[in-house]
Amino acid sequence: MLLELNEVLIEGERQTSSMMAYAGELTCLTGGTATRRTRWLLAMQGFIPVTHGCICIDGEPLTTASSPVMRKLISYSPSRLCESGEVTTYKPPTVQDVFSLRQNRDIPISNGILGEEVRRIGADADDPRVQLLAVAVLLNRPIVIVDDPPVEAGAYLKQLTAKGKLVVVATGDDRLLAFADKVAELL
Repeated sequence: MLLELNEVLIEGERQTSSMMAYAGELTCLTGGTATRRTRWLLAMQGFIPVTHGCICIDGEPLTTASSPVMRKLISYSPSRLCESGEVTTYKPPTVQDVFSLRQNRDIPISNGILGEEVRRIGADADDPRVQLLAVAVLLNRPIVIVDDPPVEAGAYLKQLTAKGKLVVVATGDDRLLAFADKVAELL
């Protein structure tokens, strides 16, 4: 499995970005602001338009038409959830918010299985990012994209790569970068 950005420019950016992320490797996206990194993760899933270059998964271009199919290969763990629009007050999401998403409704994940996965992560179980990461992993897709995970999740994310997952993490924390096989920096 390969996720490739080839001289990609996304809507609202001024600099192109290129990277190659392989199955079995932890690739960290760093540099810029947290908001910029999040936008690049969303572009990797086809949610933000590419104005130049190409994003490919296993050599297949990610287009408006192909993105719904390609997203079935990707588990995304956001740093937070919001229903729509701008968030004016932050309300931590619940795991049930994730299960209520249309594409996740039929996933057979019990609270017990979820609790076990949360414990495996090794970070604060009350941190919504930990719960969202556990759900993303339990979806069992070959690509796991994680936005701003807790630092304590670094070893866990590295373990996912040993299981053959392609893992892309957006972070500005040097302690997480220490776990990376590759680092792609936004300019």
